[in-house]
Amino acid sequence: MEKKLYVGNLPYSTKESDLEEMFSQAGTVESAVLIKDRNSGRSKGFGFVEMSSQAEAEEAIRMFNEFELEGRALRVNIARPKEDSGGPRRRQGSRRHDDREKY
Repeated sequence: MEKKLYVGNLPYSTKESDLEEMFSQAGTVESAVLIKDRNSGRSKGFGFVEMSSQAEAEEAIRMFNEFELEGRALRVNIARPKEDSGGPRRRQGSRRHDDREKY
């Protein structure tokens, strides 16, 4: 089992320091990161917490999965590894000028 946790359904008002303080009740928090929108800088309502051991991660899941925070039931589970997309993204249907057929 991993020690990095996904924390979802967070209130948008949650700060990284709030997340770190809350999860420190289950053990030592190595990092707490909220995912934010690139344009607005506002929280997307989820983040990641890394605990210092697997046992502490399990305790955090037990303590905080479905825990109600500001009227929202948190979702806490082991974070899945980031999937490799295979390279830079390309938008469907977009073509560069040089790729167009010439008449």
